[in-house]
Amino acid sequence: MTSATIALITSHLFARNDGQGRVNYEIARAALNEGFRLCILAMRCDEDLAADPAVEYVELNHESLPTQILRNAAFARSASRWLRTHQKDYDLIHASGYVTAVPADVNTAHMVHSGWIKSPAYPFSWQGGAYSAYQRFYTLRNAYLEKAAYIGARQVVAVSQKIADELRGIGVKEERLSVIYNGVDIQEFRPGVRDRARFGLPEDSMIFLFAGNIRTPGKGLDTVLAALTATPGVHLAVAGALEGSPFPAQTEARGLAERVHFLGHVAEMPTLMQACDAFVFPSRYDALGLVLLEAMASGLPVLTARTAGGAEILGEGGRVLDDPNDTATLAQWMRDLAGDALLRQRMGEAGREIAERYTWDRMAAAYLALYDELLSTKKSPGPVYRQSVS
Repeated sequence: MTSATIALITSHLFARNDGQGRVNYEIARAALNEGFRLCILAMRCDEDLAADPAVEYVELNHESLPTQILRNAAFARSASRWLRTHQKDYDLIHASGYVTAVPADVNTAHMVHSGWIKSPAYPFSWQGGAYSAYQRFYTLRNAYLEKAAYIGARQVVAVSQKIADELRGIGVKEERLSVIYNGVDIQEFRPGVRDRARFGLPEDSMIFLFAGNIRTPGKGLDTVLAALTATPGVHLAVAGALEGSPFPAQTEARGLAERVHFLGHVAEMPTLMQACDAFVFPSRYDALGLVLLEAMASGLPVLTARTAGGAEILGEGGRVLDDPNDTATLAQWMRDLAGDALLRQRMGEAGREIAERYTWDRMAAAYLALYDELLSTKKSPGPVYRQSVS
């Protein structure tokens, strides 16, 4: 058993409904199982982790502040102060982006804001009103602070090759860069019995599923709706919070109201995926959406775009658009899947096989092996984790 202590710095650490939080939760659980101690610095943390006797939970809750910029700044300032004051209490720092001014040993890049602002899909401008200007300032501020955090880290972990390329673009050296893909629970997300009645979906129709943020066009729902107009008889289930979304009105305007089913936020995503026939997600920008891995693990053929992080691991489990706005090709692929049950089965089985290589256990093992490597070159208790992650 190791006597090493990891300081894990992240704004929120939850096992559910938070992609970055889930990644850190799985790392924390695996580290505790291997005998590490943890100092968790977060605004909020899952109760089961906070209560673990091997965890010191330092709550740095600034959620009462009125804007995300102020909350982030206050959290980073508090985390930096704690880390500088308690240097003897931890052996290694693991951060996620810019969450502290203290250089981290490991920094996981779940997003690179300089890559996001350069994306053709970036929607915010100084001239777009107060909210748009705020969002642009927020992105630029994060890009500036992240660059310093990533370049100052001993090792930067990208969650996809797409993110690794963006990190190289801001000056992260190759020898300090590695890729560890996020994971998926292949027991929770798996092919299963179809229960469409639970979601009010038609029993006898071909149903594609779209899941993600539908308040902006960033995830590509507008592309899917345009393709759906050229895909007769096919239905679409949409999972995502409806407040402020322009897409119900667009669906009405396109005459698709009877074929598009807006479900709002869905807590039972594994059951919903089992109820659908294929997954469509032509996102214009994503680091590595967990939803792609979840769809693959559920045995759904996946249609996505190259601009979605995770498309690089899809293999024979789906098809990838070079252009996320290519509605004609997407419509053709949707018609192909709708008309060929064997094609859906073959792609779904291939996707499931690939997803089985990307479990949470494998992801966590890669992080623990990285901890081992970094600890072995510091004044520390020595190597602590020896499991193969190949």
